[in-house]
Amino acid sequence: MRWPRTLASRLALIFFTGLVLAYGLSFSFQFYERFQSARTMMLGNLEQDIATSIAILDRLPAAEREAWLPRLARRNFRFHLDSGLAGEPLAMDNAPMAALSIQKAIGSQYTLDFQNIPGPTVHFQVHLRLADGKPLIVDVTPAMVPLSSWLPVVLLIQLALLLFCTWLAVKTAIRPLTRLAQAVDYLDPNAPGPSLSETGPREVVYAAKAFNTMQARIAAYLKERMQLLAAISHDLQTPITRMKLRVEFMEATAEKDKLAADLNAMEHLVREGVAYARSIDGNTEASCRVDLDAFLDSLVFDYQDSGQQVALNEKNGAVIDTRPHALKRVLVNLVDNALKFAGAAQLEVSSGVAGTTLIRVLDNGPGIPHAELDEVLKPFYRVENSRNRSTGGTGLGLAIAQQLTHAIGGHLTLCNREGGGLCAQIELRAGARQKN
Repeated sequence: MRWPRTLASRLALIFFTGLVLAYGLSFSFQFYERFQSARTMMLGNLEQDIATSIAILDRLPAAEREAWLPRLARRNFRFHLDSGLAGEPLAMDNAPMAALSIQKAIGSQYTLDFQNIPGPTVHFQVHLRLADGKPLIVDVTPAMVPLSSWLPVVLLIQLALLLFCTWLAVKTAIRPLTRLAQAVDYLDPNAPGPSLSETGPREVVYAAKAFNTMQARIAAYLKERMQLLAAISHDLQTPITRMKLRVEFMEATAEKDKLAADLNAMEHLVREGVAYARSIDGNTEASCRVDLDAFLDSLVFDYQDSGQQVALNEKNGAVIDTRPHALKRVLVNLVDNALKFAGAAQLEVSSGVAGTTLIRVLDNGPGIPHAELDEVLKPFYRVENSRNRSTGGTGLGLAIAQQLTHAIGGHLTLCNREGGGLCAQIELRAGARQKN
C-alpha cells in the first residue's frame, strides 16, 4: 500500500484507523465480558434445569414419565427413556463445558456415563439410572452463546458515525489550510486578490491576518518600487533632452554622432522604464467587449501600411472581454520583437481548453535557448550580452508584455518552434465566446 499524498487523506487515515482500533478493542473486551457472563448464566441454568428435571422424573411413577419428557425438554437438551445411541466414551479432560456442568450438578447423586455421538450435528449423551433402576438419557447439543441480531447493525452504525466524524474533523482542520494554499496560488502583486476571511479559531485568524498583512506589504513595496522607477525615468527625460539640444549646437564631428547615439539610446531606455513602471497599472483600464478578429486585422494593417511583413494567418471569430489598449501594447511588443530578430511575424488565433482564447505570435528567427525562456520575461534581461541596443535591446519589451498580460488576466508563454523560430502565446481566460 502506498502512503496517501494529500494531507487530508493522511489525517483521515490516521484518525479513522486509530478510532477503529480503539473502538475494536473496546468492543472486543465488552463482547468478551458479555460472552463470559452469558456463558456462566447459560451453564448455571443448564445445571439447575437438568438437576430439577431429573429430580422430577425420578419422583414420578414410571408410567407418567413419558408424558413429561416434552415438558422438560429445552433448546439444547432433551430426555429419552431408552438405552440411547451408540457412541464413543467422552474424555472428561477434553469435554465440553456443558458436560462438566452436568457432572457438577448431578454427578454426586447418580453414576454418569458420557458418550460422544458422531454425526453431522455434534452432541453427546449422558447415561444414568433412576432410583427404580430405569435408564434415562440426557441428549445435549452444545450451542454457542446466542448473538443478538441487532448487534451487527449497531456496529455498522457506529463505524459509519466514526467515519463521518473523522471526515468532519479532517475537513474542519484542512479547510483553513486549503483557503490559505489557494490564496497563495492566486497571490499576484500586480493584481492583489481578495483578503482572507479573518474568522474562525484563534490560530486560523492569526494566520489569515499574517497573510493579509504580507499581501498588503508586497503590494505596497511593488507600488513604491514602480513609482520610484517611474519618477527616476521621468526626471531623466528633461536633462537628456537638454543634452540633446546642446549636442545639436556642437560642430559636426565623429564624437558628436557618438554622443547623439548614446543620448538616443538613453532616451529609449528611459521611455521603456516609464512604460514598464506604468504597465503595473494596466488593470486600471476599463474592460470592454472586443471583436478579436477585427482588432487583430487593424493591428496587422497598421504594420503592413508601414511596409512590415506581418500577417494574420488564422482567425476564430471570438468576442472577448478585455482591456484593448493593454492587449495592443502586449501584441506590439511581441510583434516588434519578432520583426527585430526575424524580419517577419505571423499571428494566429485559436480556441483553447475551458473556453480560453489563444493568440500566438510566430517568427522564423534564431529563437531563444531553452534555459533562458523564462529569464527573458524578467526586466532588463537580454539574451545577447552585448551593449548594442539595436540587437540586444533594453531588456524591457518582453517584461512589459508579461506584466500587461497578467494585468488583463492572461498568461504569456514562450517556446521554440520546430524547425527554428519562436512562438509567443497569450492565453486569455476572461469571458471569451464565439460570434454567432
